Formats: sequence, structure tokens, C-alpha cells
Amino acid sequence: MSFALSAGVTGLQAHQKMLDVAGNNLANVNTTAYKASRITFAELLSQTIRRASQPTSTIGGTNPQQMGSGVGVNGISPNLSQGNIINTGNPLDLAIEGEGYFVLSDGSQNVYTRAGAFAVDAASNLVDPATGYKVQRVGSIGEADAFQVAGDSDVRVPYDVALAANATSEVVVAGNLSADSRLASPQTNVLSSNIAYTTNNGTTASGGTLLTDLDQYTAGTLVGATIEVTGFDHDGGALTDVAPLSVTAATTLDDLVTHINGVLGAGNATASLVNGQIQVTDVESGYSKSDIKLDFSNGGDAQLTMPGYFEVSTVGGEEIKGVNITVYDSLGGKHVLSGAFVRTNVTNAWDMILTSVTGDVNEITFDNRRIEGISFDASSGCYSGLSGADQPQFVVTFAHDTLNPQIIGMSLGTSGQLDGLTQFAGNSTAVAREQDGYASGRLKSVSVSNEGIVVGAFSNGIKKDIAALQMALFQNAAGLESVGGGYFTTSANSGPAVSTHALTGGAGAVHGAALEKSNADVANEFVNMIQAQNGFQANARTIKIANDILRELSTLIR
Repeated sequence: MSFALSAGVTGLQAHQKMLDVAGNNLANVNTTAYKASRITFAELLSQTIRRASQPTSTIGGTNPQQMGSGVGVNGISPNLSQGNIINTGNPLDLAIEGEGYFVLSDGSQNVYTRAGAFAVDAASNLVDPATGYKVQRVGSIGEADAFQVAGDSDVRVPYDVALAANATSEVVVAGNLSADSRLASPQTNVLSSNIAYTTNNGTTASGGTLLTDLDQYTAGTLVGATIEVTGFDHDGGALTDVAPLSVTAATTLDDLVTHINGVLGAGNATASLVNGQIQVTDVESGYSKSDIKLDFSNGGDAQLTMPGYFEVSTVGGEEIKGVNITVYDSLGGKHVLSGAFVRTNVTNAWDMILTSVTGDVNEITFDNRRIEGISFDASSGCYSGLSGADQPQFVVTFAHDTLNPQIIGMSLGTSGQLDGLTQFAGNSTAVAREQDGYASGRLKSVSVSNEGIVVGAFSNGIKKDIAALQMALFQNAAGLESVGGGYFTTSANSGPAVSTHALTGGAGAVHGAALEKSNADVANEFVNMIQAQNGFQANARTIKIANDILRELSTLIR
């Protein structure tokens, strides 16, 4: 009877633990990312009453006779199957679909969790708001923009850091430049000074206005002051100013225009004053390399602002395609860059001219406003590079930073490919598609990609990668030890954490604005409770019957 009693007791204990496991699973049916546990039983060591015997020549072998001593808990292990993922609308709620754990730190050790209900604390750290543990990152994403601190694996969400302005360094141009016949009526090149001269604080100056009366003139002494004219004529020949204009208190704008005409020559171009702007118009129509610059020099302290450059208000040529795009200077100031493609006198070749730039431009030099010899393959229409020594770039000096000219590269495509400019029959469709500059901004919102990249949306319309969330993989995730709060630590049988990020090395995907539900199944746990109850009742019945038999034996002596 002692075997029955002890076996019944072990059965009671085992099924009580089974009920405890089922009860804990049901208690956590709504716990974020909870993994239900299951219990398994195994028979305890049996007592051998008679050992087995092997067969002999006369009789067969016999099996062992063993008496079981009950049941024990063989193991309690987690069910690591995927829980359902539900959307929450909170961008910093994160769920993992697949393998892996988020990594958090309390400053002394790392813990691992799949419960991704995160938030940003007062110090701009991404944390679990329930415990204050800091979410960890991996790699160097965000360090170049000073969002993250090199050597510190905590994730900072930089609501307190401004995104510095980025000066435009490249403009991507793509589209077609027509290979069709040239236009019947070529345009005549017209240059206009990028400033309009005024007097009396804003009134448009006339030809008779004294240079010393201009708003652009700073009063002072004139000592040997001159204005020199340089540039190129229609065919690209250099202009020579043999005797620069002497500037005195009696010099007018008409005097300046007359001097410019003398340098240009009668057969080249004519200068005039139009609405306060100095305008230079070619005599001959068609493809033109005309350009002009005025330089004021003075031995005294008086200053006269000269045009930083002459805008090409009408591009001379037989086939022209204009392009415009907003670019940014080093302080984030916006400027509209206008350019034009013009067919040259060389077959299958075009130039790109920087016609104008809005805003306070200090200077655009001759050598930095025309990209010459943009060539195309005659048979394929593919861009084939530049025929000359020019770099595909423009250089603009803005007034706020005269010591650092801004180089703006033009990405025209890959030579021999159709990924940029082309030359096919039909209309010219070339456009400036994109540029890499932007104004300064502040972080407005964040989101997290499937790769676990925290992406910030800034007030200037720019999106920047802020950090890559660290994920941990384990050789045996079922061997992790729970330390409460949805956290786990490594154990001797889990293996060490392997650091990675989402969708890399077997790690799953991260879903932003979502949480993983508990994988505990209510119906299954109810069945487990019924089984535990039945098993408990059966073992209790075993103890009761064994007790009744023992009591019956005790009455035999009466």
C-alpha cells in the first residue's frame, strides 16, 4: 500500500504544478509578448522486484518485474511560437516578427525582451517607461549627424538637437535632349546684370544718374578709381579693356554703358540700361559664349557694388531646354538655380549654362558657369561624357560666405548608359530631378522600419536615420531565464547573446506602431486545467482507496 500512497502523492504534486502552469498562462493571456509555458511529466524511478533473465537451452527468458514509484515534473518550457501582432498607432511600440529579442540595459547588465512598448524620457533616451531600462543600438548609424554618441550604445531620439543645414553639393539631371533638326529661328543671347541700380533708396536709376548717387555706392574718397570690363564675345574670344573707365564724381551710368560698348565693339554686342540693369545683347543670333564682368577698383575708401555676374536672360542658340531647381547654401538659405541646355555647333554635343541664381550672390566666374561638350553617342543616344576638360559642376559664391565658394556638381548620368541624359528624337524633356541640400530643421516625429532603423522626420521635410536598434539572437532561446517584467537573462544553456539588427543573420523583422500579443491560448489552457483537475482527482482517489484498504486490514484482528 505504501507504493500506492507515495505514487498518489507524487501525482497530486505533479498535477498541482500542471494547474499552476495553466493558471499562470491564463493570468498572462493579455501580457505583451508573453510566451506560454507547458509542463511535461515523467515516471519516477521504479523499484525492481525481479530482474530479467536470459533464455537458456531449456526455457525462455523472463522480463523484469518493476513497481513504479509515481510521477515527477520532467520539464517546464516556454512555447516560443509567434504571437499575433496588433497595431497600436504609437510609433515607438515595436513588435518582432520572427527570431530575436530587443536589448535593454540598466547600466550594469543587459536584459532581453520582446515586449517593445518603448518611449522617450526627459533626457531624450529611448527607454522602457515601466523600468527606465535603456534600449540599446548597434552600428554607427546616427553618429555622423551627432544624433548618437560614439562609444555609447544607448539610443537617443534627438528632439533636443537641430539638424544642421546642408549645402547642395549635387544636382541630378536626367531626361532627353532632342536629336531632331535645329530650330529655324535661333535665339539671340541677352545678358542682364544680376543687380538693378537704384537711387534715392529704391528709385530705379536712369542713364543720367551719377554713380556717386546710386544706392549701391558707399560714400568716401575716390583715388584713381576705375571700372574694368572683361569677358568673352559671341564666339568665345576674350574681351580686352585697354583703358578702363576712370570714375569721378561726375561719372554717370550712361558713361559706364558707353564704355562697355567700346570694349564690346560694334560688331559683337550692344550694351544698354534697362530698368536699372545693364543689358548686353548679341548682334548675331545663335549659339553664343558671350559673357561679361565689371570690376571696380579704388585707391580711396569709396565703394561701388558691381554685378556679381550677368544673368543669361535669353540663351542664344537653336535648341534650348531650361531647367530649374531649388538649392541650398551653407546656412540653409533657399536659392532657385536656373540653367539651360543649348545645342552647340558640334554634332551631338550640348553645353549646360548656369543662367541665374536667386538670392544674394556675390560672384559667379566665367569658368564656373558653363559645362561644355556634353556629348552623346550618335547611334545609341547614350550620354558619353564630356568632350573637353570641364568638370560637370557650377561654382557660386554667396554673399554670406565669400571665402568659401560653393561647388554644385551636376550628375548627368553614366557614360554609355541611359540612366541620366539621353539624345533621342522627339521633344527635349531634361529636368533637374533632385538635389542633396536642405535647410536646418527640428525633429517632428519618428518611426521604425522593418530593419529596425529609427527614422526621424524633420521640420524641413528631410528624413534621417537616427539609430539601428540592437537585436540579440541565442542558440537556445528556450534556455533563457525569466527575471520578471518580460525580461530575460542568459543562462548556462541559452548560449551567449549574438548582437545583430533586424532582418540580418536570422533575426526577424521589426514592426513599428505595433505590439506582439501573448501566445497563450485560452481554450487550450482550459483543457489543460480540466486535465490537471482530472489527474488530481484520480490521484486523490488512489490515496483514498489505499487508505481504505489499510484501514480494512487494521480491522482483521478484532
